[in-house]
Amino acid sequence: MHILTLTPFYPIATDNGAGCFVAEPLAKTEQLEVKNSVIVVQPVYYRRAFPCADAPPAKWVRYPMLPGGFGLGSAGRFLYSILLARVRRLHRSHPVDLIHAHSALPCGHAASLLKRELGIPFVVTVHGLDAFFTNQVKGRAGQQCERAAHMVYGAASRVVCISEKVRCETTRCATQPLSAAVIYNGADAQLFRPSDSNAGATILSVGNLIPCKGHELLLRAVGEFCSRWPDLVWEIVGDGPERSRLRHLAGQLGIAHKVRFLGRQSREKVAAAMQRCTIFALPSRYEGLGCVYLEAMSSGKPVIACRGQSIEEVIQHGVNGWLVAPGDVKALSGTLDMLLQSSALRDALGGAARETILRSLTVDHQAQNLAALYRECAA
Repeated sequence: MHILTLTPFYPIATDNGAGCFVAEPLAKTEQLEVKNSVIVVQPVYYRRAFPCADAPPAKWVRYPMLPGGFGLGSAGRFLYSILLARVRRLHRSHPVDLIHAHSALPCGHAASLLKRELGIPFVVTVHGLDAFFTNQVKGRAGQQCERAAHMVYGAASRVVCISEKVRCETTRCATQPLSAAVIYNGADAQLFRPSDSNAGATILSVGNLIPCKGHELLLRAVGEFCSRWPDLVWEIVGDGPERSRLRHLAGQLGIAHKVRFLGRQSREKVAAAMQRCTIFALPSRYEGLGCVYLEAMSSGKPVIACRGQSIEEVIQHGVNGWLVAPGDVKALSGTLDMLLQSSALRDALGGAARETILRSLTVDHQAQNLAALYRECAA
C-alpha cells in the first residue's frame, strides 16, 4: 500500500522535534507493509528550512501564499497547482493508494483538488488549531478558512482527529455529516523513558512561549511557595514572543534566579530534561492533545495539566496525573507544593502514567491505528 503524506509539519535540521508527531510513525508504518512518500510544504515567505538527517526522507516544496491568515483560505489552490505535475508523475510510476493530508489548510484543500483531478482518495488529520479557524483568523478571512475546511472535511474519506474533544468540535461545526475517527498521537517510549536521575526540586515545562501555554500562571504559582524550597529550579524549554515579558515578570516576582529559559532543544535534550525533572507542569488553556504531556508521562513523571483540555481524556485526576482549573494560581501552587513534598505520590502518579502510555499511547500504537485506517479507506 502506497501512502502519500502532505504535511507542513516535519523535523528540520535546527529543530528535530518539529513535526515529530508526523515523522515518527512513518518508520513504524513501513514495518506494517506501508510504503510512504512524503512531501513537506512551506510558504515561500518562510525562511528556507533544511531537512533533518534523522527523519524519513521527504521532498520539500515551496508554494505561493499571502502572509498571515488572509492568504490561508486560498493557499490550497496555489499548493495544488505546484503539486499536480509532481503527484501525477509519482502516481504513474508507483500508484498512490491514498493521500494523508495534515491539516485542512492548505494540505487538505490541495488533496481534495488532487482527488478530483487524479481520483486518489484522501484522509485529513485535524491537529487541533484547525478545528478553530475563526479563533486563529478573524473576520472574513476566518470565515473563508472555515468554509474551505468544511469543504475539505466533506470530501475526505475520513477526518482523523487527535482527540475526542477535537472530533466533537470538528463535527459540531460541520455543515454536513462527517466520517470522523480519533487516532491519538503516541510517545516514543524508548526515548522518553524513566530514569533514576533527578535534579532535586525541579519543575519542567516544554512549550512555545505564547500566552495560551500558561507560563505566566506558573510564574505566579511558583512565586507563592518557592520560599519554602530554596533549591527549587524551573526549567522552561521553548521560545516565542513572550520570552522577554516572562523574564521581566520573573524579576518582578523575585524568582528570576530560579527560572531557566533554555530555548528550543533537540528531542534528545528534551528527553534528558524530562528524565531529570521532579514534576512536569504545563497549565495550557488550549491543546489539541499535547504530545509533551504524553512524553512526560512516558518518562514516568507526575504531570500537571488543566481541566477541560483534550489531555483530560488521558489523565485521570489523582491516578496517573493531576488536573487543575484553568487560571487557578492557588490550585496550581498548592499542587506543585504538595507534589514536591510527597515522593510517594510522585512515584505513584509517575508509575501509573508510564503504564498508561505503554498500554495504548506509544508511537507503535499510533502507527498501527494509522495503517488500519489506511487499509480501510484505500479499499
